[in-house]
Amino acid sequence: MALGRRRSTQQELFVTTDQIAQAPAHPFYSCLEQVFKAHGFDAFCEQLCQPYYAEGIGRPGLAPGVYFRLLMLGYFERIPSERQIAWRVADSLSLRRFVGCSLTTATPDHSTISKTRRRLPLSVHTAVFTKVLEILVAEKLLRGKRIGVDATTLQANAGMRALTHNISGKSYREYVKSLMAEDVNEPENPGPEDIRRFDRRRKGKTLSNTHWHNPHNRQAKITKMKDGRTHFAEKCEQAVDLETAAVVAVSVQGADLGDTTTVEVTLAETSANLKAVEAQLREQQAGEAKHRGRPHRREFLQYLIADKGYHSASVCERLKLQGHPAGDQ
Repeated sequence: MALGRRRSTQQELFVTTDQIAQAPAHPFYSCLEQVFKAHGFDAFCEQLCQPYYAEGIGRPGLAPGVYFRLLMLGYFERIPSERQIAWRVADSLSLRRFVGCSLTTATPDHSTISKTRRRLPLSVHTAVFTKVLEILVAEKLLRGKRIGVDATTLQANAGMRALTHNISGKSYREYVKSLMAEDVNEPENPGPEDIRRFDRRRKGKTLSNTHWHNPHNRQAKITKMKDGRTHFAEKCEQAVDLETAAVVAVSVQGADLGDTTTVEVTLAETSANLKAVEAQLREQQAGEAKHRGRPHRREFLQYLIADKGYHSASVCERLKLQGHPAGDQ
């Protein structure tokens, strides 16, 4: 094979669609699109979001089905920001096809994704999540018996520079200056370097959630991350069906809460989500039991699998009182 050389050629002014080199479609997104069409995903999203869109006012908004596909792309591709999601879709022919943007159509801008997310309430996102669970049950990708729970600490969208004292309402710098004013050995008008020097040397310096918060994100808590740095963070806890790897529930809680405290909230959401698709699950399991000639067991959430950080006698007792079968395991 001869050595090829890259040549810089001038782009043609007009190119017909049939002359554009087409890459093969991604098999995962192709199958996912077929599933969405079979279950009427776009029609469901449009009917659900209709009350939140104006009729004939302003520019056309982002189609609900496209918006939720973009959020799924962020999860599947492990993309952490809306700006990167917009870049990824604009750069990929396969993802364009999945979202529904032709070669002559502009892909959604990151600002449009962000505005749509802020204007649609949490109830709409929850309803779409339930719809996805119904699709998973119909495609036999959700069992609901063995649930694994685990959490991760994520850096919140809140900077440490916006630290605000819970009682006085002062910023961190103003708080340190007030302490310097009480010290007779410090200058009356300290500069930035004086404030940093005093803050380094003062005793009893702590950054606790009892005394400090971020005014822009009250749910974020001061936490030491795994890399040793201190940030405002939130705790994201997931419940996953271990037989199919389907995400059943997600809860976002304070990063300063222990696993034995947050697990009850996540299990409550898991039970509520499984309750929403309970009829489908029972019908599916009854059909499988009849096919195998075995008695049908009508129990969900039979096993709770988690690491040792979740185990405590009080958690097991509370789960038994709340009627969770996992409390007996």
